Amino acid sequence: MQTYKRRLAREKVLQALYAYELSKEPITDVIQNVFSELKHHHDDFEFAKKLITEVILHEKEIEEIIKKKVAHWEFDRIAYIDKILLCMGITEFLFFPDIPPKVTINEAIEVAKIFSTEQSGKFINGVLDAILEDLKASNKLLKTGRGLIDRNISTDAQDRHAKKSPR
Repeated sequence: MQTYKRRLAREKVLQALYAYELSKEPITDVIQNVFSELKHHHDDFEFAKKLITEVILHEKEIEEIIKKKVAHWEFDRIAYIDKILLCMGITEFLFFPDIPPKVTINEAIEVAKIFSTEQSGKFINGVLDAILEDLKASNKLLKTGRGLIDRNISTDAQDRHAKKSPR
């Protein structure tokens, strides 16, 4: 899959999560509306659907990870688009073993440049980089393969990942 297709899928996920929060409509309706042009690209559509599902499924856990990293900020004052992008990035770290962390961070920065403030890219880069280091240190990062983290997480973390990820 080419990078520009994944970026478009990430942009659509951002838009869908934003619309979902504002409209309070069922996520299936939001996906139906926002992902309409992705439906013709099966891999992109499936990636976007999985990303949005995982973000929503693990929202509380992911927000706690963010809150710990931005303790000196009031969480509610972080730009909502930035929060969504942070949640998407952390979700990719935790539940998408085939995506290199550097790709996740770079994509979040590039999407932020389009949809958020001038300072958002630096903020998102700093927060995601710090969270990535924490995940590596605690062995909660499941990334293996060429261009990915070359170590596996513990069996407990793998079991946790398997239980939380819908198939």
